Amino acid sequence: MSGRPRFGRSLKPLRWPWAWAALWCLAIAVVVALSLMPAAELPDAPGNDKLHHFLAYFALAASAVQLFARWPALLGAGLGLVLLGIGLEYAQGAMGVARMADRWDALANTLGVIAGLGTRLTPLHDLLLRIEARLALRASG
Repeated sequence: MSGRPRFGRSLKPLRWPWAWAALWCLAIAVVVALSLMPAAELPDAPGNDKLHHFLAYFALAASAVQLFARWPALLGAGLGLVLLGIGLEYAQGAMGVARMADRWDALANTLGVIAGLGTRLTPLHDLLLRIEARLALRASG
């Protein structure tokens, strides 16, 4: 045993798994906050609204690929993100404060999740592990 506690089989053997998981949760919280913020208070961002939805959920799902080692955990995270995107659209519709539910936003979110999970099938699926290994080499030498 390496002397380092193993925090579960779902996470990859990262040097700081809980720190990375906390950053992922923080990113999810930012998406939730921005999704529920009144439209007038949102920052102006260039480009298409659907592209923003796609990219946000792509980033969340691709980050999950970096965290989770096993398909069941990764698919659970993906399903959770899809349900989050749909739920936030319903919440926007229920708020009635210059926001409305948009099924096309929910579709863009879902497609972003699918594309992000697809990074599991690319050479980039262990990018965070490689970055940590390089950081450890630099720190030790």
